[in-house]
Amino acid sequence: MSGDRWTTWPSREALTWAGMSLARLWFVRVLRAVVLGSLLWDAFHREHGWRLVAGVGLVLAVTWAGWAFFRVSFAHRLWPSLALLGLLLAAGLAAETGGWRVLATVLCCGSAVAALERLPLVAAAPCVLVALTAYAVGIGDNWLTTALTVIGLVLAGYTLRLDAEARGSTHRLLAQERAARAAEAESAALAERARIAREIHDVLAHSLSAQLVHLEAARLLIEGDATKGQILDRVVAARSMAREGLAETRQALSALRGEMTPVEDFLRELVTTDRASVSVAGDRRALPAEASQAVRRVAQEALTNVRKHAPGAKIRVCLRYGDGEVRLDVRDSGGRSPGELAASGAGYGLLGMRERAELLGGSLEAGPGEEGFVVTLRVPG
Repeated sequence: MSGDRWTTWPSREALTWAGMSLARLWFVRVLRAVVLGSLLWDAFHREHGWRLVAGVGLVLAVTWAGWAFFRVSFAHRLWPSLALLGLLLAAGLAAETGGWRVLATVLCCGSAVAALERLPLVAAAPCVLVALTAYAVGIGDNWLTTALTVIGLVLAGYTLRLDAEARGSTHRLLAQERAARAAEAESAALAERARIAREIHDVLAHSLSAQLVHLEAARLLIEGDATKGQILDRVVAARSMAREGLAETRQALSALRGEMTPVEDFLRELVTTDRASVSVAGDRRALPAEASQAVRRVAQEALTNVRKHAPGAKIRVCLRYGDGEVRLDVRDSGGRSPGELAASGAGYGLLGMRERAELLGGSLEAGPGEEGFVVTLRVPG
């Protein structure tokens, strides 16, 4: 047994009734009531006068001392605990002298068991030795019976100590598990909030930037004295983008509820207003929600960039299912030279797409290709 084991107090969780079953709690309460009743009966049933008063007073005094011992030992206060234990043993000696044998036996045996259960072993050992020596001397049985009783009391006290420590360890582990679950739930809530924030940002960035393109074009046409029909075309296009943005917002909400259309269908619907083609390679399969959303948002952002920087370019979208991953390629032919609207937007599109991919353990590459610009997304799926 290590030195720490001898000098360490039982944990406070072990010294309480925390984690104790209801049946065991009632058993302890009933046992205490029976013991207290037996002590009072021993003091009352044959006594009269001052001996009756003395017996009852002694029982009440040791009851208070026992309660105080439980309190100070719970607070890990060694010297007050030893003083109260000494008081209980002295009361046992007084009970033996006064002829209250039952009270004396209970005090000696109870003090030994309580010391083993609640004190550091280095302090409990001498208390147990004194208490059980007083019991052996006072009981007057033959040595074999006394020895077996003493051994049984020591084993009972140490078993109660081990049981209390095991119960205290279980209580601490349950508290740690509850704290870990609470932290995990909080982390999951924060991750979900971040995911919702990304979805809202990506939907609004795609829709509003496209509307900005058309509205800015309408402003330039007005300043350049363009015809009413040209201006109307831009306003109608902006209104169309607003409708698309509303539809995308609804799709994002459906995705958050787990109600998503297949990625292939989404891509084909996405390019209906562009000069674009969509191809799918590999064995099609259902993708995880995060991977599916990443593909959708990267495709939206890439098409928005083509509209802004290479208006009129031909676009090729390829979705490829590989082993353990899915790959999206968005290529444009370069189109016409970018106009005044190429500088619109905050410039965070590619950064946001790359962050989305990296959060999933994937990657995103964007740069010039053979003809125009190429965006390549790889995510596990």
